[in-house]
Amino acid sequence: MDITLSPDHRAIEDSVRRITGGFGDDYWTACDEGPRFPFEFHKAMAEAGWLGITMPVELGGAGLGVTEAAILMHTVARGGGGYAAASSIHLNIFGPHAIVVHGTDEQKQRMLVPLIKGEQKACFGVTEPNAGLDTTSIETFARRTNDGYVVKGRKIWTTTAQEADKILLLTRTARKEDGKKPTDGMTLFYTTLDRSKVEVRRIPKMGRAGVDSNAVFIDDLFVPDEDRIGEEGKGFRYLLDSLNPERILIAAEAIGLGRDALDRGARYARERVVFGRPVGQNQGVQHPLAECWAYLESAWWMTLRAAALYDAKQPCGAEANASKLLGARAAFNACKTSMMTHGGMGYAKEYQVERLFRESMIPILAPVSEQMILSFIGENVLGLPKSY
Repeated sequence: MDITLSPDHRAIEDSVRRITGGFGDDYWTACDEGPRFPFEFHKAMAEAGWLGITMPVELGGAGLGVTEAAILMHTVARGGGGYAAASSIHLNIFGPHAIVVHGTDEQKQRMLVPLIKGEQKACFGVTEPNAGLDTTSIETFARRTNDGYVVKGRKIWTTTAQEADKILLLTRTARKEDGKKPTDGMTLFYTTLDRSKVEVRRIPKMGRAGVDSNAVFIDDLFVPDEDRIGEEGKGFRYLLDSLNPERILIAAEAIGLGRDALDRGARYARERVVFGRPVGQNQGVQHPLAECWAYLESAWWMTLRAAALYDAKQPCGAEANASKLLGARAAFNACKTSMMTHGGMGYAKEYQVERLFRESMIPILAPVSEQMILSFIGENVLGLPKSY
């Protein structure tokens, strides 16, 4: 059993680290305070070929697995940009997977190549204000016409919709009550974000201001037949192809964020002298930091185990969910401990840890709650009765 990173994996880390090293704290502070999208970072990642790490080689991608993508995103988040850096490219890594698996050759060429090259940006329109995690209860409806569909509805927490050219959009094409199963009658589209028919409102939020989150109002958006992914009514099943990779990548990003915070906290503890000695010499400071290392390390290897299972086409739902749970908690604790290690200066923007702490709430809340993860594990691993 090999539980070490391969030379190729180390090469990914080294290459990405060289890119993140060109974007310092001042850059990410400016993106956060602007707020402004990190265009320059997105462009640098695209030019280096990383936006297509999991995309097919014949389309210009690298054709690598979720393991390599997790290492990529962990390194991105650890490089100082946190979730602002990770979220600026996150959708490229997991979002188009339904197109890769279920799209036609023409769709793959038309839709994926511009994403891989960084010529277009996409957003992910799934979550709705009246449905939340109950995705089968979405209300956005695509009405059939002679040559396509007309879509009307609302989405919320749609990331990068301010900047996006395209939207991966989940709709209903049949009412929930008319299907044999709640997941029937849902259809997936990848189409142009026509702003004459779509209003995008930025949501002011606690952290990661450099990458926008939005409420999206869709009013009679026309979507041609050629922008439908797969068969009508099977969109929810297509989305399932992306759920485990998304959880794995969210975990990897959280752990990268936590490790950056821990590095900053340990550095401050070595350098800050009070009562004639470094504060890190005191076990009351040292031990909490050491605990953070242990929890981050254990979460990281759970994440890589989940990724390895996925790449081997083995069941990985429990491991992917557990990695997201453990990674998010470990990141939050590392950010909190780093802030406390800095004392009052942890509250100051100068040391950046307050920014990382604010962003550490993202994986706690999204894309699935801790309670849903624990319910999944309780039912599917421990054999307990379904609780909801």
